[in-house]
Formats: sequence, C-alpha cells, structure tokens
Amino acid sequence: MDGVPVFNLVRETLPVASIAGFRGIVNSTTNYILTAMEHGQPFDDALAEMQARGIAEADPALDIDGWDAAAKTAALANVWLDARITPHEIERQGISPAEARRAREALAGGRRLKLVASATRQTRGVTARVSLEALPADDLLAGVEAQQNALLLRTDLLDEIAIVQRGGSLTHTAYALLSDLVTIARATRPAPPSTRRRRSPS
Repeated sequence: MDGVPVFNLVRETLPVASIAGFRGIVNSTTNYILTAMEHGQPFDDALAEMQARGIAEADPALDIDGWDAAAKTAALANVWLDARITPHEIERQGISPAEARRAREALAGGRRLKLVASATRQTRGVTARVSLEALPADDLLAGVEAQQNALLLRTDLLDEIAIVQRGGSLTHTAYALLSDLVTIARATRPAPPSTRRRRSPS
C-alpha cells in the first residue's frame, strides 16, 4: 500500500492485540483494470493506461498474474500471523480479458468483482490466497475503486480495523521508498556521544 504504514500501525499502536486474519485489495493495476472493464473498457486499453501512468511495468505479468498480490500477502502473513510462507505457497489467481464479462455481470447484479488477498490464522497454521471474488455491495472492499487499495484486519480485541488508501501514484511509491530509507537511517545512526561530564574521583 505504498506509503501507508500498515506494519507500523500494528507494531506501534496495537501492542496487546492479536491479528487473526486479513482481507484486502493490494494491487492497484488489477483493481483499476477490473473497475474499467465493469464499464466496458477493454482489458488491453485499461492496462495500457496504467503503463502510461507508470504504475504497471512494461511487462505487467507480475501484476495481472497475481504474483505481486501474492508477495504482499506472504509479507503481511509472515509479519502479522507468523506464517513463514513464500508467494509460491499461496493459492493464486490473476486477471485476464476473459474476466470482462464476469465483471459486468457482477456489477449488474449489485456485486463487484475484485482480486482479494487474504490470510487467516488456523489451528494448524495459516491459510492464504489471492482470488477473484464477486463481493456484495455492502462489503467495504466492494467500494474500493480504480487505483485505491484497502486492508481489513480482523483482531481479537478490536474486531475489524480498516485501512484505506484513496489513491495511488508514483508519488505515493516514492514516498514509501523515502520513508523506508529514513527508517533505516534512524536505526543505523550511531548514538550521539554523551555530553555529561564525568565526575572526577574524590
């Protein structure tokens, strides 16, 4: 989610809460394409628009095949749920031009087709997946439009917590990189020398 402090939020502000699972839309390119196809824009045109904006790569396979979402799902699950998994272990779907009809039919039926990343803590470990889901209109994730992203955290003490990024751009990505560099610099900066004078032995 670019510069949104999703890891810091849990680490710094939820010290005694446990994350039981999460659901979210974490890839801007695929969400934009699905939104565009709902309204009749061809898959290739929507993808080209994202590439022209610098959001999607020249080779967009990692986005549209679901690998980017799977990598983010694994990172979130490993940090929040102690999952110890890799993207290759996540059940994964992507999107293609074939989903255009399904997206339009879902919208006509009061639902929204979304690529949802999710993970849940189970008795025997963590289950994680990236899947195309037709979400009901009252699902918060159904209202995530175009380049927006969102995460719903299910906790033991605070029920659900929602984090929504209302836009996505190269500026957001650049901020995320700058924020990480500042964090690294702060963590590796040597401690300042003590300014307190040593007391001479009496």
